[in-house]
Amino acid sequence: MNWFKNILIYRFTPDADFSEQHLENALLTKPFVPCGRQELKRQGWVSPCSFSESPVFVSNGMYLVSLLQEERILPASVIKDELQVKVSKIEQDEARKVYRKEKDQLKDEIILELLPRAFSKRSATRALIMPQLGWIFVDAGSFKRAEDLLNSLREVLGTLKVKPLTVNQAPASVLSLWVQDEDQISTGFAVDDECELRDTSAEGGVIRVKGQNLFSDEIRAHLATDMQVTRLALTWQDQLSFMIYSDLSLHRLKLTDQYQEQLQQDSPEDEKAFFDAQLNQMGLELSNLMPSLIASFGGEPESA
Repeated sequence: MNWFKNILIYRFTPDADFSEQHLENALLTKPFVPCGRQELKRQGWVSPCSFSESPVFVSNGMYLVSLLQEERILPASVIKDELQVKVSKIEQDEARKVYRKEKDQLKDEIILELLPRAFSKRSATRALIMPQLGWIFVDAGSFKRAEDLLNSLREVLGTLKVKPLTVNQAPASVLSLWVQDEDQISTGFAVDDECELRDTSAEGGVIRVKGQNLFSDEIRAHLATDMQVTRLALTWQDQLSFMIYSDLSLHRLKLTDQYQEQLQQDSPEDEKAFFDAQLNQMGLELSNLMPSLIASFGGEPESA
C-alpha cells in the first residue's frame, strides 16, 4: 500500500450503528460506473486494494476506502474554437447576429457532440477512517477534493458528523515562533530547510525558501516585519517528514529514509499481509502524531 502523500484532517463522530458491515453495505449502493457517452463526470466507490473486491479494507478498527472519479477532458479552447465556427457560419448564412442565449445553446450542443470522442481521466481519493479515535484522514491536496469524498460518504451513509480539525492557537503564529526561536519548537519536532513566508499586510507578498538554514538572520528579519510562516517543512520523531500548512493540512508526507529501512527489514512478502502492515503502520504513526501536533497549537477548542 502506498502511504498517503497529503493529509487533510477531520474530526469524526461515528453514529452508534457505524460498523464494517454498515459501511460496506452503504458503499456498495454507489459503486463506480464509467462515464456514459454523454456524461462529463462520474464517481463511485471502488476497492482500495487489488486483492479484494470489497469497497472497504479493514484492519485493527481502521477502515480504508477509495472514491474513483472519471472525468471527460474537453479543453475550453476546443469548445471555444468550435463555437466560433458555428457562430460565424450562422451569421454568414443567415445574415443575422447570434446573441448570448443562442451561443449558450450552441455551446451545449458542441459539448454533447464532442463528449463521445473525448479522452477521460481517472483519479482516486482515499480516506482512512479511525472511528475509535475520532479521525478521518483524507489523502487529498485540496479541501475541495476531500469534501467531494466526504459528501459522497455522507450520501451513502445518510449522515456523517465530520468537521476539519481546529486548534486554539493560529498555526501561522506558532510556526513563525518556531522559526524565530528554536527553543520554542515543540518536543519531537525538528524544523527542516523549507518554508513559505507570506506578508500579512495589504501587499500580500510571498517568499518561498528551500535548502537554506531557516534560523538565519535574513529569515528572522522578514518575520520581524509583517511576514508569517504559512508553510513549514518538519520532521517528527525522526520518523515522519512533511510540510505543514497554516490550514493544518499535511503535504509530501513520507517516512524518513532511516525509518523506512528499519521497517523494510521486517516487511512481509505476502501481498495482503504487506498491505495490512503498511496500513497499520500509517495508522499508528498518524495516531501518535496527532496529539503532539494538536498540543503544539494549544489544543482543540472545548467544543471541538
